[in-house]
Amino acid sequence: MNKLNSKSRKDLQPSTFLWGQYRPDKARYGFHATDAATARKWQHGTRQALARKIGLGVMPSVTPKARLVETVDKQDYVRQKLLIRTGADCLMPVYLLLPRKQPRPLPVVLAFHGHGYGVKDIVGLWEDGTERNTPDGYHKDFAVTLCRAGFAVAAPEIACFGERQTDFSYLKGRPGRPGSPVPSTCTHAAMLAFHLGVSVLGLRVHDAMRLVDYLETRRDLDAGRLGAMGISGGGMHTFFSACLDPRIRACVVSGYYSTFRDSVLAMSHCACNFVPGLAEFGEMHDLAGLIAPRPMLVEAGNYDPIFPIDAVRRSVARARSVYGVFKAPGKVVTDYFEGRHQISGQKAYEFLKQEI
Repeated sequence: MNKLNSKSRKDLQPSTFLWGQYRPDKARYGFHATDAATARKWQHGTRQALARKIGLGVMPSVTPKARLVETVDKQDYVRQKLLIRTGADCLMPVYLLLPRKQPRPLPVVLAFHGHGYGVKDIVGLWEDGTERNTPDGYHKDFAVTLCRAGFAVAAPEIACFGERQTDFSYLKGRPGRPGSPVPSTCTHAAMLAFHLGVSVLGLRVHDAMRLVDYLETRRDLDAGRLGAMGISGGGMHTFFSACLDPRIRACVVSGYYSTFRDSVLAMSHCACNFVPGLAEFGEMHDLAGLIAPRPMLVEAGNYDPIFPIDAVRRSVARARSVYGVFKAPGKVVTDYFEGRHQISGQKAYEFLKQEI
């Protein structure tokens, strides 16, 4: 049997052709502005195009009709659980953490959890709802830390996690019939969204924008001083929400900001990370132009296996060049820490205090 040489074996791989089509420097909506006026014009058109691409706007806006379902006294803060309507058929649980001794109205931070068992993991609760007092896991209960830093914290249950997982009981085996494999909610929702020409990312950004709409109605909150912080999938949520909602004045993107080529496209990642046709917008540093000149802090562990630190550093350097067009290169701040895929927090809380 003739053995194929390495180039022939490579040419057999469909990814060889696909990578040949990956040209972020030629992207239709890539950032190429050289002056602030042109950059602002690019922001206007590109933000609209990105909203269309992810399917933002497919779900019409609705009145939140928030309903309080639980209040827990944590001594130095109060934790409320609300149900907020984000669409005609969509309810979103939200934990609102309110520090007791801070003057009202309070500045607000949106806190977006990553993959795991859901929003409970950032507000000091175990999977079964039991209270915990010691931070755990890669999230490190960062919503609680934000609250104790003086912020009102709005932590939503992101679509596909926790109470918002799909009920796949109809796929489970029946007597005398084989069962069907049960997909993850993220995978099932992403494939259904792709079939409809939208994305899970679009659903999540939509939900976040409806949450901000609600926060603006509360007199005890100053939604004009609004930040966002998230880790991993929550870092993605933070990044794109900041790209598309200028009401977010500063953001902390933890365990996500890198390059698409070296992270999301280079290894196994959840289907919820993907948007068909996102290549039209170039690389992550191009999209950072939609946030500029608003401050952005990037957290990255030097041993994070899924967002390699070298790619993070290169992408941050490119983002600073983009911000330089707005005369604000110093507004891209970094926290490079020793560790793996996790929240750091060494700079984040003071950063948000200063910037919102």
